Amino acid sequence: MEELNKLFEQHFGSQPTFTQKLKGAGSNRTYYRLSDGKNTAIGVEGESNIENKAFIDLAHHFSNQILPTPKVFAYTDDYRFYIQQDLGDVSLFDYVANGIKTGNFSPDEKKMLFKTIELLACMQFDGARGLDFSVCYPQAEFDHNTVMWDLNYFKYCFLKTTGVEFFEPALEEDFQQLADDLLNDKTKVFLYRDFQARNVMIKDGHPFFIDFQGGRKGPVYYDVASFVWQAKANYPAELKEELIGHYLQTLQAYIGIDEAVFRERLNLFVFFRTLQVLGAYGFRGYFEKKSHFIESIPFAIKNLKELLASGKFSVYPHLERVLQAMCALPQFAPQEIELTTKLTVTIYSFSFKKGIPEDKSGNGGGYVFDCRGMDNPGRYEEYKKLTGLDKPVIDFLEKKGEITSFLDSAYKLADSHVSDFLKRGFTHLMFCFGCTGGQHRSVYSAQHLAEYLASKYDVKVKLQHREQNIYQEFN
Repeated sequence: MEELNKLFEQHFGSQPTFTQKLKGAGSNRTYYRLSDGKNTAIGVEGESNIENKAFIDLAHHFSNQILPTPKVFAYTDDYRFYIQQDLGDVSLFDYVANGIKTGNFSPDEKKMLFKTIELLACMQFDGARGLDFSVCYPQAEFDHNTVMWDLNYFKYCFLKTTGVEFFEPALEEDFQQLADDLLNDKTKVFLYRDFQARNVMIKDGHPFFIDFQGGRKGPVYYDVASFVWQAKANYPAELKEELIGHYLQTLQAYIGIDEAVFRERLNLFVFFRTLQVLGAYGFRGYFEKKSHFIESIPFAIKNLKELLASGKFSVYPHLERVLQAMCALPQFAPQEIELTTKLTVTIYSFSFKKGIPEDKSGNGGGYVFDCRGMDNPGRYEEYKKLTGLDKPVIDFLEKKGEITSFLDSAYKLADSHVSDFLKRGFTHLMFCFGCTGGQHRSVYSAQHLAEYLASKYDVKVKLQHREQNIYQEFN
């Protein structure tokens, strides 16, 4: 933090008086919001100095091209730390969350999506103008190696985890053919590589693009495929067509293109990109245990099933057979998508002596309430062998009255957070109640919050009294 504070003072002339660590996603960078009360900036610490340098160099270039990307204000000589423009907390994914959840996108949500994909064409062509692609990391151009790395990423991090059998030489032959087909295009622009709604921030009603450090020279189709077929966005077919139409209209200002050829090529890149993201979801989800990526798998499988149903990929016969077998696995049945979209609220009671429960969803934890300020029934002989589920303990706690006031405040926080998560389509929330032994006060509190939320909201509630080895589930 000391380095980020120095950079903030170097740029703004004052030390930050407020620091907030921001929630990360799948990257190896740590983000902070820094403020002195007047100015704000996002401070970044990245583990890869080379990758950080790529972002900084690209950001400077895009700023000179007047493209909607964050300005980098200052950075250390080794590129490990830098501060950049604060674009707020609302991503495009958040902005259109209600449409994603319901399938019905409002005119305002559609307008922002159209504006974003129109700006993509500007980013691709204006961003490439005068750009020294040698600054890109880990390489300057989308090429045969890039394609094979991504296909093998899918093979080793996702396909093999499913247990579906395949014949390695035949699969490799199809991979090689797919790579040749993907590279059979001479239109080279700035390829963003991870262009999707979570990497677009909305500030003052305008989209801004972030996380472009993996960009390189490449064909126009890849980013369109990434954006329109983003797995968890789950855009309906009609909206996908509208998005492509808006993109093509903007594209015509830069280059003449045959729409039929464009759509055929785009379909191939959608197929490739779907395999690539499944590899990423497998690695980030199955190996790094990050729930967001696991939740996205059924949506990517849905996209893949639709692609295979078109019959356009029989030119890769072994790959097609393997993918058909994989998509037919029970864990990828359609109902799994519905299950992953429901909010799950996990509630624990625990003993502080044994540590705060681990958040297995990968989100880093939620609320932790300390119940130790209330009179402890465990100090009285008649309650020592009982728990917060037993009537004598319940009567003791409620007669005192402290716990009902305590829970009233907890209920208000829970109401606010659950309502917000339901609107935004989030899938995990966690509440923990701790006391000295994890037996009386925490058990009572956790039990009551679980019953309260389960009766009020359409959510799945998982309750665990950890020290009592009691597990309940409410639907």
